[in-house]
Amino acid sequence: MTAPIPRDIPDLPAVPGPPLLLPSPVPATAVVAPVRRPMVALFRLLTALAAAGGVGLELLLGTPARTLSYFSVQTNILLAVVMLLSARRAWRARRPLPSGVTGATLLYAVITALVYHLLLAHTTPPFSMTDATTLPARWHGAWVTLQLLHTVTPLAAVLDWLLLTPAARLHLRQAAAWLLYPLAYLAFSLTRAALLTPSSPGRYLYPFLDAATHGYRSTLANALLLGLAIYALAVLLVALDHTRPTPVRRRV
Repeated sequence: MTAPIPRDIPDLPAVPGPPLLLPSPVPATAVVAPVRRPMVALFRLLTALAAAGGVGLELLLGTPARTLSYFSVQTNILLAVVMLLSARRAWRARRPLPSGVTGATLLYAVITALVYHLLLAHTTPPFSMTDATTLPARWHGAWVTLQLLHTVTPLAAVLDWLLLTPAARLHLRQAAAWLLYPLAYLAFSLTRAALLTPSSPGRYLYPFLDAATHGYRSTLANALLLGLAIYALAVLLVALDHTRPTPVRRRV
């Protein structure tokens, strides 16, 4: 015989839990497949070809060991690879490269342009990536190479970021990691100069890193100021990335 059911059942306490409707943590790109963007792919392919062409011309004008030691040349090699991979992904409707990679490439390209036009373009003797001691004439091979590496490709990288890349992809936590390559390049540049004989041409690739002329103390001070400027530029790019309008409707 079963026990009688009590008439007064006490109220059970409410089970704590999250609200029924929560914003989904899953990004739209995980649900909505990206679309093919042939014009974007074409622009990035042309940018990659311009960067590769500038590096190739510089290799023809100078020695490979010296040419490949320049920050601008290394940056353009990175830009060519990143743009080529991005073009392939845009053509095949695949996910974009991580923002940490594309943001770092953008930062280094902007650094290349700013350092050249603010610090190197009007130096005496004129800045040259070869052994030339005079300013190359316009449309000369050396002049074209300098413009490709320091003006055309950085401008293309900025336009790709502003017009073809969704906004709010860069993050402040990435800025510190982006400084690792400039720091490594500083160590590489000073070590390379220390291993070369004092009479070697192009021993110091950049005048503001010339420890033979300025001494190591002043050179490291210049590097510190430049590093702070690079970090400030990285923070500025992140801030602009979160305030600019997105050029595309879908985050692809």
